[in-house]
Amino acid sequence: MPKNSSASGERRTTLTRIHKFSIAGVATLGAAALALTLVPADASEAPVTEAAPAAFQNKQKIEDVRADVTDQRAAADQKVKAAADRLKAQRDAEAKKAADAQRDAEAKKAVDAAKADRAAGSKAAAEQSREQSTAASRTSARTVLYANNLDGWIRESLDVMKKNSIPGTYNGLYRNIIRESSGNPRAINLWDINARNGIPSKGLLQVIPPTFNAYHVSGTPYDIYHPVSNITAAANYAADRYGSIDNVFGAY
Repeated sequence: MPKNSSASGERRTTLTRIHKFSIAGVATLGAAALALTLVPADASEAPVTEAAPAAFQNKQKIEDVRADVTDQRAAADQKVKAAADRLKAQRDAEAKKAADAQRDAEAKKAVDAAKADRAAGSKAAAEQSREQSTAASRTSARTVLYANNLDGWIRESLDVMKKNSIPGTYNGLYRNIIRESSGNPRAINLWDINARNGIPSKGLLQVIPPTFNAYHVSGTPYDIYHPVSNITAAANYAADRYGSIDNVFGAY
């Protein structure tokens, strides 16, 4: 019995040790389990959790920089637009100024032209008035000095001939006038050789146009039918060819 008791006790002792070891293992496992239990289930994701704020901050910084660049670009665009608007306004103002200056110059030119026209018109009117007055004076003087008939025409022609040193007498002029035209200042010969040649004789002393043009005397009207002009030109031609109208007794 004591042996048995000893063996039994020994076995209990052995069991007790095993139990102790088991308990120790269990304790160890429990400690490990407790340790594991104390570690958060998402411990493996902790670095990600810690990195997330930094990534967010970087992203925010990028967004801030992007927004700043956008704002700067918008501000630059506004400056460019403002500069373009100022340049356009300046060019428009310069163009308007140039147009106004041109319009003013054209208006001034028109005014000056109108003034010049009025001045020229006034001058022409004044000259015409003087000429008319002079002509009227001459007509009046001529009316007093020379009658408007054959006698007056011959006498006026003699005065012009005297001033131009053209020889001739009243009788010489009168005799040839009566033979050539019977005293008609509008007489014209349409049948002789001159007429057939296209240069008919005309006027009181039947002068052809080439002769009248060559021997017209200054101070008389340039009109072959004008009595004084016709007589004086014919007397001038006769003096050049025959010495004097007094030496002419036929066709000349």
